[in-house]
Amino acid sequence: MLRLTWVQPEDLVGHELRQAALDGREPKRVAARWRAAGGPDAPARAGASARPASRYLRQLAEDLLDELADLPSRLADDEPTDLARIKALCPDWPAPAPARTTTAARLEAAWLGRAVGCLLGKPVEKLPLDGIRRLAAATGNWPLTTYFTAKGVPRDLLDAHPWNRRSAATSLAENIDGMPEDDDLNYPLLNLLLLQRHGRHFTTADVARVWLDELPAGRTFTAERVAYRNLLSGIEPPHTARHRNPFREWIGALIRADLHGWTNPGDPAGAAEQAHRDAALTHTANGVYAAMFAAAVIAAATTGTHDVHACLRTGLTVVPPRSRLARAVRHAVELARTEADFDTVVDTLHATYSPTHHWVHAVPNTALTAAALTHADGDFTGSVCRAVSGGWDTDSNGATAGSVAGLLAGRPAALPDRWTAPLKNRLAASVGDFDGSGFDTLAQLTHLEASRP
Repeated sequence: MLRLTWVQPEDLVGHELRQAALDGREPKRVAARWRAAGGPDAPARAGASARPASRYLRQLAEDLLDELADLPSRLADDEPTDLARIKALCPDWPAPAPARTTTAARLEAAWLGRAVGCLLGKPVEKLPLDGIRRLAAATGNWPLTTYFTAKGVPRDLLDAHPWNRRSAATSLAENIDGMPEDDDLNYPLLNLLLLQRHGRHFTTADVARVWLDELPAGRTFTAERVAYRNLLSGIEPPHTARHRNPFREWIGALIRADLHGWTNPGDPAGAAEQAHRDAALTHTANGVYAAMFAAAVIAAATTGTHDVHACLRTGLTVVPPRSRLARAVRHAVELARTEADFDTVVDTLHATYSPTHHWVHAVPNTALTAAALTHADGDFTGSVCRAVSGGWDTDSNGATAGSVAGLLAGRPAALPDRWTAPLKNRLAASVGDFDGSGFDTLAQLTHLEASRP
């Protein structure tokens, strides 16, 4: 039996009920009807429940998804998705900046950093925080300082906390042979194609065209998979982000933001605006803000003239200050700034967000990434290890932290060899003709787009 993940209506309702509670709607009556009909909770970690629903329950799920979408939100004024309204709420929105320069070497360090952070997080994606800590400690790798290994881990611990089944064969230290395929690297490649074909003034419709041409549907997840389905159903952007899409504030748009920052060195406003046009295909409100925040942070870091703290402050200038994302990032940065023990920072963030947020939601993951970068003071190893050790969406958080820290390091040789040598300057991909590309080649191609008017 094929249970396609992230699109079954009976599984989407539980996610939409939680999303409604987070974004200021009142879903209690709808929730009561769903429970009375025998509707299940959303799968806790998987993308689909094990058994299909009855025809009646599936039809009810579709009706309730539409009903939930029509509920008014008390947060709408503070959390718009329209770019003009976002700018109006940001008193320190950056002024348009003249073109700045960066180097291919700095961009290569960013590509490598993104890959390293992603690879570090892959084997423990979806695992609970306690499992990550115990697996690392069992091999003397806690606090984290290098890639995870299965060598020396007791069998009962592996049975209790098995590695991510798709990743262990390629991302444990003993198995790494180049950078394996991952959506956290596919999306920067897609956006490189987007800029090559449509330039920096691309539209959201251009993003959709590149996806339909180059992105296999099976390599999309959560909000991206729903938006892809919506495109194939004839729904046009930006409605693709809203129609029966309970994942629209999850992390997917954030992991697509790096290219927008890399190609706008010193221009956080330009980077954020590009990220907005990209994110609008799949996300709304805080899901969009997370992408804009990351793009602005990266644009500031790409010049090599700011420390990580200035870059994070720049990122917050493009986020509505009363939004949930802005509040979460400010809270996380302050925690990391004042608490010496990063495990305590992580425990506080988990106590704050885990009871109410899915582990892939953009708000806690963006906060954790900002905390990791702050606590490590932008150091490369410290940043990626803290980001991954904090749990939740480990590979995505490691990737974003690695991108920023790689830029701050400035050149590939500044990244420790134990991280980069196993990558063998080779990236597997399911996008276009990029499979097997070297990070040096990708950096040169990115540099061309950064230099283009």
